[in-house]
Amino acid sequence: MKGLGLIAALAMASPALADPPAKALFSAVTTPSSQRAAPLGSYARGCLAGAEQLPESGPTWQAMRLSRNRHFGDPSLVRFIERLGQSATEIGWNGIYVGDMSQPRGGPMNGGHKSHQIGLDVDIWLLPPERLDLSARQRENISSLNVRSNDQRSVNQNWRPEHLALLRAAAEDRSVARIFVAGAIKMQLCAEATGDRRWLRKIRPWWGHNTHFHVRLNCPRGARNCEEQAAIPAGDGCEAAKWWVTDALNPPAETPNTTPTPPRPELVLADLPRQCSAVLEAP
Repeated sequence: MKGLGLIAALAMASPALADPPAKALFSAVTTPSSQRAAPLGSYARGCLAGAEQLPESGPTWQAMRLSRNRHFGDPSLVRFIERLGQSATEIGWNGIYVGDMSQPRGGPMNGGHKSHQIGLDVDIWLLPPERLDLSARQRENISSLNVRSNDQRSVNQNWRPEHLALLRAAAEDRSVARIFVAGAIKMQLCAEATGDRRWLRKIRPWWGHNTHFHVRLNCPRGARNCEEQAAIPAGDGCEAAKWWVTDALNPPAETPNTTPTPPRPELVLADLPRQCSAVLEAP
C-alpha cells in the first residue's frame, strides 16, 4: 500500500494515528516515485522525489545491509559514490563499502538516522574491502572497522594513511558540503594533513562515526526546493575540534534540580514540505 491510501489505513487502524508519524509512512514505501528527481526540504526534514537506486554492486563498490532498503538517492549522490569508489582504487583499496543512503522516497526513517531524508547523505564504511563479490547474507553480517580508541580521544591501530587519503578525496569533491567523523578522527586528520589543508574545513566532528564517515552533498544546481545548511565556519576547524576529545567526554553531572529535556515530538507529514504528500501519492 502506498501514498495517501497508507495514511488513511493507519489513521483508521487507531484514532491515535490520525496524524501517523512520517517515518511510518515513508518506511512503508518500497519503490521510488515516478517523478523528476528532486530533493525536497532539508536534510533532516524532507523527502525525495524520483530517487535513483544505487546498484547493489559496481566495479568499485558494494552496497551493504541490503535488507534496510536504504540505497536510494538523488542522481548526484549516486554519481558521487561512483567517483569516490574510483578514488578508493587510486589509493590502493579495492573500492568502498556503502552504508545507508536514503529510503526510496526519502523522509524520516524508523531508526538509525535523523537526517538522510532528501537523498544527499551517504555513509561510507571505514573497512577497506577485501573483495567486492560479497553475498547478500555476508553483507548483512560483516561489520565495519572501528578506528577509534576505547577512551575516544584518539585513533587506534586500525587507522591507516589510506583513511586520510580517502577522506581527503571525498572532501575535495566539489559536490560535498561536509563530512561527519568521530572527534578523534578529526584530530588525527589535523595532525597528519600536509600541504593544502583547506579540505579539512569540510570535516566536522560528530557523535559516533568511528566505523564510517557520513558524506553530505550540497543541494544540486536547480533544486529550488532543497534547503542548504548554514555555511561552515571559517578555518580548518582543528582548534574547535579539541572539545570533542576533552570536555565533550566529561560532561558536568546533572544536579537534582536539573530539568530533563523533553523528547522531540515525532515528525508528521504536515511538518515536511507540502510536496512530500505528492511524493507519497505518486506511482
